[in-house]
Amino acid sequence: MTSSGFEAPRLAVLVSRSDTPCGVEAFARLLASTAGRRATTTTLDLDLATLGKALDDTDAVVLNLPLVAWKTRLVEPAVALAMAHAKGRGAIVVLHEWADLDWKRRAAFALPLKLADVILFSCLEVSEQFAASPLSRWVTQRRGIIPIPPNLMRPETIRASDDSQRLAAERAKGRLILGHFGSIYPKKHSAEVLDIAAAIRRLGHDPFVVFAGSFVKGQDRVQETFEARVRALDLADRVRVTGFVAEPEDLFGIFEAVDVFVYRFAEGLTTRRASVQACLTSGKPVVVNSPPDRRSVDAFPTYRAAIATGQLCLASPHADVDELAALAINAAGSRIAVPPVDTQAAWAAALSALDAAVMR
Repeated sequence: MTSSGFEAPRLAVLVSRSDTPCGVEAFARLLASTAGRRATTTTLDLDLATLGKALDDTDAVVLNLPLVAWKTRLVEPAVALAMAHAKGRGAIVVLHEWADLDWKRRAAFALPLKLADVILFSCLEVSEQFAASPLSRWVTQRRGIIPIPPNLMRPETIRASDDSQRLAAERAKGRLILGHFGSIYPKKHSAEVLDIAAAIRRLGHDPFVVFAGSFVKGQDRVQETFEARVRALDLADRVRVTGFVAEPEDLFGIFEAVDVFVYRFAEGLTTRRASVQACLTSGKPVVVNSPPDRRSVDAFPTYRAAIATGQLCLASPHADVDELAALAINAAGSRIAVPPVDTQAAWAAALSALDAAVMR
């Protein structure tokens, strides 16, 4: 697939113009940055002349799915991959999610997946979900796994913001600060952190929850449903949603004020959860339910190291809110010596997996 022999392949990584990139979009941009001069980023906006020029100087085009604002980009992904084929370039799709996506999204991705030469999955679980779908029989069988690194790197300095100052004030009241980082949407079960906070109150503690992220826009009434749950649990004075935080210095200022991060996923923790890895870079404990099969988690370097230090606290696969609440209380009171996350090595491993797919 590459015209450059045994040299590292040249890549055209497709990105969006989003000012509030999700984890998938951040992965695309950071992957291109890791590749350095041999990678370019090309915006999905039907500028065929610019895309054609980028493809002239590349060995493969790389498309990450799902897309930001996918409804406005129903055509561009397929056009980009078709142009890559016409020019004799490789077409790589990195599929970060599958079963968690709305069926309309999965249908919209059918043609780009059909045009892919290789499909790389964000984790074993997503690979198995896709293999069980009818579309799996219609597309390439050249598939693999790409390790998903943390989508954040701890900056040299952090700074205070309105959000971190609010958290400091709540902590001064003696409150336990629960954290959740990343986009807020139903399939991520973000709102279940509210139920965990309510359980912590029942156990006699005084929680405050910060959601460092923004609501995903879609047909679901995500924000309205979330706010209704806050009121139903009587947590109106105990929840802060920051919205998208653009600067790492501000984001890590928020992280610094958190006592413990908490997640509860339908499938348990998987290696595609860059948001969890980002929380681990903060040095704070993270509580999350484990997957039914822990082999992929135990083999993943970032998670393996965090489990060894006790920073990553794994609950049972189907842990209820009471189990997660108890673990969060215990973890918040712990003092853990955490080795630094080697983010550069993690990104190098992801790029190596992509290069290997291009060179097949």
